[in-house]
Amino acid sequence: MDEVLRTIAVYLILLVVFRLTGKRTLAQATSFDLVIVLVVGEATAQALLGEDFSVRRAAIVIVTLVLLQRGSDYLAWRSKTFDRITEGAPSLLISDGDVLAKELATHKLRESDIMEAARDKHGLERMDQIKWAVLEKSGDITVVPREEEASDAGVKSV
Repeated sequence: MDEVLRTIAVYLILLVVFRLTGKRTLAQATSFDLVIVLVVGEATAQALLGEDFSVRRAAIVIVTLVLLQRGSDYLAWRSKTFDRITEGAPSLLISDGDVLAKELATHKLRESDIMEAARDKHGLERMDQIKWAVLEKSGDITVVPREEEASDAGVKSV
């Protein structure tokens, strides 16, 4: 019976904490958010199964970690410097069709990674069809086709 009560208590703690701290989709989650989820999962498991780890201690660990993460999100939202330090900044990988090899090496990317994004998002087949490629803070690669490629692909240019 103790296990059932512990499970209900941990469930309610997690429900309240995550409802109060706001919503974020998996697409918006950072790699550090994943680390927080893993640590929260370990604290939860210890509270549910561990003999020496109380539900109260698990609640303190979970709430502290989530508040620290949300505090970090808030500081990144309020301060561009903090955001740049903790989240990074977008990086230009291709500029006017020229591959910036140093940037690719810095981020451990290959030209094939850029072409994969170009094919997936715009149906492009060659590197010379790309005007810009940017590695976003999220890790996604944004590809902007050259003007003639954009109009050929049926994309409206502004």
